[in-house]
Amino acid sequence: MAPTTLDVLLVIFFATLIRSTFGFGEALVAVPLLAIFIPIDVAAPVAVLMSITVAAVVVAQDWRKIHMRSTGWLIMATLLGIPIGLMLLTSSHQRTVKAILGIFIVAFSAYSLMVKRPPELSSDKRSWLLGFGFCAGVLGGAYGMNGPPLAIYGSMRRWSAQQFRATLQGYFLPASIVGMAGYWAAGLWKPIVTHYYLVSLPAALPAIILGRAVNHRLHGDAFMKYIYLGLACIGVLLLLQSMR
Repeated sequence: MAPTTLDVLLVIFFATLIRSTFGFGEALVAVPLLAIFIPIDVAAPVAVLMSITVAAVVVAQDWRKIHMRSTGWLIMATLLGIPIGLMLLTSSHQRTVKAILGIFIVAFSAYSLMVKRPPELSSDKRSWLLGFGFCAGVLGGAYGMNGPPLAIYGSMRRWSAQQFRATLQGYFLPASIVGMAGYWAAGLWKPIVTHYYLVSLPAALPAIILGRAVNHRLHGDAFMKYIYLGLACIGVLLLLQSMR
């Protein structure tokens, strides 16, 4: 096995394990590390194909745990936010926006970890769903990071670990399919992308199974602490990127 292929398999396994365990967060690992070993225009489509695979398997396994109403409104609002995010790609204010988002995410995570009663929503409210879904679309369109707003909403709703994981995959499945269609339309779904995807499946599938087993052992406050720590890492990453 070529060293590059082995490196790709290790990255895919680790990123998929994170995604399958917590429902989000692989964006911190997959594309940045894959881009070290393969071109970025190959790494990004491979990561999206893996996202579709993980989401499809989780939805097939745990569709009963998905908050269907929440997922529908989040997806609808995301479609409105994506064009704004794409506009940010060519904006001169990218660093400022990243810094503001990073500070907000870190502040929310730190506050939630320190207080006894983190912010909580007792029920789904359409205004909150639309707001968080729109922010997810903006972040996804601009930086490929849909996860943080969804994770914040899920933590405020106090979804169980299983509901959290399944509901986010119910969101990511159609969102990733749309993203992959965009890569195909742009001519970026090349044979080398399919090659690395198929080669990586033997590493991804065990990671999905292992991640599900770990997820089903996480409960209550312990799971929420992992979510807040993951969000804090993403916030710090955005701050570091804004300083470049």
